[in-house]
Amino acid sequence: MENIMAEMRANLDNGSLEGVYISVMRSYGKKRKIQEAVDVFERMDFYNCEPTVFSHNVIMNILVENEYFNQAHKVYMRMKDKGIAPDVYTYTIRIKSFCRTKRPHAALRLLNNMPAQGCEFNSVAYCTVISGFYEDDHRIEAYGLFDKMLGLGIVPKVATFNKLIHTLCKKGDIEESERLLDKVLKRGVFPNLFTLNIFIQGLCKKGQLDEAARMLDTVAGEGLSPDVVTYNTLISGFCKNSKVVEAETYMHKMVNNGIQPDAFTYNTIIDGYCKLNMVQNADKILVDAVFRGFVPDEFTYCSLLYGLCEDGDIDRAMSIFNEASRKGIKRTVILYNTLIKGLCQQRLILEALQMMNEMEQKGCSPDVWTYNLIINGICKIGCVGDASTIVNNAMTKGFVPDIFTFNTLIGGYCKQLKMGEALEIVNAMWGHGITPDIITYNIILDGLCKTSNSDNVMETFKAMMEKGCVPNVITYNMLIESFCKARKLERASEFLDEIQQNGLSPDIVTFSTLINGFCENEDLDEAHELFRRMEKQYKLSPTLATYNILINAFSERLNMDMAEKLYHEMDNNSCPPDSYTYRCMIDGFCKTGKIDSGYRFLLEKITKGFIPSLATFGRVLNCLCVKHRLRDAVEIIHLMVQKGIVPEVVNTIFEADKKEVAAPKIVVEDLLKKSHITYYAYELLYEAIRDKKLLKKKLPNKILQGS
Repeated sequence: MENIMAEMRANLDNGSLEGVYISVMRSYGKKRKIQEAVDVFERMDFYNCEPTVFSHNVIMNILVENEYFNQAHKVYMRMKDKGIAPDVYTYTIRIKSFCRTKRPHAALRLLNNMPAQGCEFNSVAYCTVISGFYEDDHRIEAYGLFDKMLGLGIVPKVATFNKLIHTLCKKGDIEESERLLDKVLKRGVFPNLFTLNIFIQGLCKKGQLDEAARMLDTVAGEGLSPDVVTYNTLISGFCKNSKVVEAETYMHKMVNNGIQPDAFTYNTIIDGYCKLNMVQNADKILVDAVFRGFVPDEFTYCSLLYGLCEDGDIDRAMSIFNEASRKGIKRTVILYNTLIKGLCQQRLILEALQMMNEMEQKGCSPDVWTYNLIINGICKIGCVGDASTIVNNAMTKGFVPDIFTFNTLIGGYCKQLKMGEALEIVNAMWGHGITPDIITYNIILDGLCKTSNSDNVMETFKAMMEKGCVPNVITYNMLIESFCKARKLERASEFLDEIQQNGLSPDIVTFSTLINGFCENEDLDEAHELFRRMEKQYKLSPTLATYNILINAFSERLNMDMAEKLYHEMDNNSCPPDSYTYRCMIDGFCKTGKIDSGYRFLLEKITKGFIPSLATFGRVLNCLCVKHRLRDAVEIIHLMVQKGIVPEVVNTIFEADKKEVAAPKIVVEDLLKKSHITYYAYELLYEAIRDKKLLKKKLPNKILQGS
């Protein structure tokens, strides 16, 4: 390029070469060679080619497009100093710069000032400002400005309009895009294929895949012909939402419509299947793709490696890794890291280390992600000391650890409750110029909550704040847990206000931790009051865990009326009870002598597919025996047999008639042996299960049908 320029300067009048300089600058701009473009512009004066407004506009636009906003402003100021009058394109570029730097109101002032500077309004300038307002979530101002533009008779061309709705669709705001489209349709602007692709992309981003598919199918019959980009956009949307089968269906549709899938199509579907651990489906797609001329690339092999490693098929993963090399795919750090990650996930740390050594031997330097994968894998198997040694050795080779490296080591030591070593790592971070972040401190605080008193936890929290690290709701949840364990409920409750004062919102974990703290402290009134406040004041829906905390607490305090009230609330809040809920309710009913309710809940629990523990069966059986309700007690024993809740020895009896007689006896003996029933209950049950009159009573139909 420079040689051609030199030849032209030697043979032609330099003053007439501005168009050539502009073409060269644009060429460099497209290649993102910004410095080269600037150099061409700067040399124009030197070679006696005076830059006009056109040259200034070109270089400013290149700088703005590549986010060199300050440099673009300097070019503008220099242009003004030279007395060169800005034109409509200059203002449009300046407007774009203001919008890109989130200053839409400044862009609007500049737009409104254009007529005073002798420049007429145009749709590009207007749509740029409107996009800026939408990008900055000023919807009302944006829509009003769009109306004003149309009211002035300025109607954007479809290409300009497409850029505007692209801003909205990227944010998933399809409804607003459709409102704007309705307005321009009435003024003779008709959508093109690019408009369709933008809308489909927006629908996919919002998760409205059915609507996106309908749009594609509809326009196909209305004159617009979807292209490979259209199908790829929809296929990508399906895959991102784990609907790979649907994505494959649309791949076949595009083939039937005469559109050849490209590398993006095949790689997207192969990757989608691999992420769902459906490698066999990915294999079928790949075989068909290769038959149609597709050449697998690095992305293809990375996807296959990921899927095979997730599936635990390390042997085939190694085979695919070697196949990639044989087929001319260079073993890049990305390929190595994908395999190393898989090996570490399968706890094959030695093999992962061997792979990292091979990288170095093959001239592929491990990057920080390689080391982090290895270190994370070693920490997960509990060898944190070895992980530290690897980090130290790597640093002697020039490896610079990042915050993830340190956080992994700190997490490893904290899991082993080695807080001294963990805090040493935190101190070492400062020495390497890395500032601990909120994740670092949350890991430390979690470890301290398990090993230290609340004063030590609070001391670390204050030190974190002094270092300028802002806590998040997870941090406060840990502090609340620490103070609840220390029975300092008043201080723990104060954190609830502190969370809000710091602009955060307490979550369900915050309330569940506090509620559990009050329950542990036997202050059930305060726990229940906080539970109701959580719903009314904070608009948070209780989870199963929250209900179970309260139901268990009320059951232990024998307040079964309140426990039962909460239990019935669960279904109304779309929060069905689990096995633990039933256990708490049954235990409470049995302790309060409400055996009818306990017996009913036991049968209901089994009907819903839950298997009670032997302790729960034993508690109900003991109560029934005390009340001499032997028929019901025998029914439970036979129900246990039918559901297979029997000692292993029962399964060794193969003759059905013998098994029918022996199994109930063995169950009763096992319950006594494991201390789940009293000797009194055992004596009654042992006789009752041999009483043929009791055996005649049938089990409830629902229970039998569920067996």
